[in-house]
Amino acid sequence: MSDTADSKELVLDEVRKYHRETAPDREFVPGVTEIWPSGAVLDEEDRVALVEAALTMRIAAGPSSKKFESAFAKRLKRRKAHLTNSGSSANLLAVTALMSHQREDRRLKPGDEVVTVAAGFPTTVNPILQNGLLPVFVDVDLSTYNTTADRVAAAIGPKTRAIIIAHALGNPFEVAEVAQLAKDNDLVLIEDNCDAVGSTYDGQITGTFGDLTTVSFYPAHHLTMGEGGCVLTSDLGLARIVESLRDWGRDCWCEPGKNNTCFKRFEYQMGNLPAGYDHKYIFSHVGYNLKGTDIQAALGLTQLTKLDGFIEARRRNWRRLREGLDGVPGLLLPEPTPRSEPSWFGFVITVDPEAPFTRAELVAYLEERKIGTRRLFAGNLTRQPAYIDQPHRVVGDLTNSDIITEHTFWVGVYPGLTDEMLDYVTATIKEFVAQRG
Repeated sequence: MSDTADSKELVLDEVRKYHRETAPDREFVPGVTEIWPSGAVLDEEDRVALVEAALTMRIAAGPSSKKFESAFAKRLKRRKAHLTNSGSSANLLAVTALMSHQREDRRLKPGDEVVTVAAGFPTTVNPILQNGLLPVFVDVDLSTYNTTADRVAAAIGPKTRAIIIAHALGNPFEVAEVAQLAKDNDLVLIEDNCDAVGSTYDGQITGTFGDLTTVSFYPAHHLTMGEGGCVLTSDLGLARIVESLRDWGRDCWCEPGKNNTCFKRFEYQMGNLPAGYDHKYIFSHVGYNLKGTDIQAALGLTQLTKLDGFIEARRRNWRRLREGLDGVPGLLLPEPTPRSEPSWFGFVITVDPEAPFTRAELVAYLEERKIGTRRLFAGNLTRQPAYIDQPHRVVGDLTNSDIITEHTFWVGVYPGLTDEMLDYVTATIKEFVAQRG
């Protein structure tokens, strides 16, 4: 072994030692130890991977990024995956790709309509507005927190060109039926799979039904890179557009630091440029720089090896809460979408509007006892200040989205939670309800 390799191993051994010495005390003290609703689960090998990547000084995208893209595409059964700096950027790229001139008569144009859900996270909807498209909002069910194929079908009109829906808190929507609607109506389907990596519908993993799929690697999600996201597709034309838009809008597909992958770098003539203009500096889209980094990808690769365990832990934790809270009066508990097996993001609870207590009172009781809660994201987006004056259309009513805005919250199921913590959450909720009953 060379002196350099020896030095590297010494550094990494010290990192492992540091990790073990600084591991937090995992003793759980009810009412004192904070129970987070979400969070990353990082171990010794994750820390080593980050330091090892830093030692290479490869600070932009590079070999780890390409390796992760290949491995993640294989895991999600897509032909191509493109790493981004966030899940929000992934959604922006997915929608913007549909506007590309390279799609010719299939391209979306400003004013075209995109069917989506009113109750959710803003970054599923923002790219619709940012591209000058019109969001068409539909409601959801209170048991699954997803919309239905019937609602989507009712929203399809003469100007509808695409559908983008998130699998709510890891619970799949009726994605097979919605995909068939898209096919029958010549629409593009984007699956926002940010909360649902590992979920299945009809035995098929989510993220494989749509033309494009997006994923987030924020610490709250199933895998983390700190920040990061991914756009996946099996449509090579769309994949090429996504890559161009992500990488400044350039036409060239050489990786950073590489040249002449196409073997005709100085032989192109595009636009009104002179013949032979350097292909590395020909731009075919008005793009962005939304790439990830190799250090992020190095962490993603170690996280990916633990994905199956993370998924099973989320399912186990959700079941424990569901069984523990079953039958508690005043609470509407979640249900998996029929024919699905969710990889849960959180455990969502709606306080019955007729209950002798409010959501706010229950949440305050939990938070005072160090049990973290979250709202179902933005609730009804059409009521948020950012969207009140934005152009949109609503099909049907948004009654359940309004109920969610007023009465719904969720608690955690992420793999960092122990049975003792989950049982404390259950006991605390039951204690509150009994006091108010």
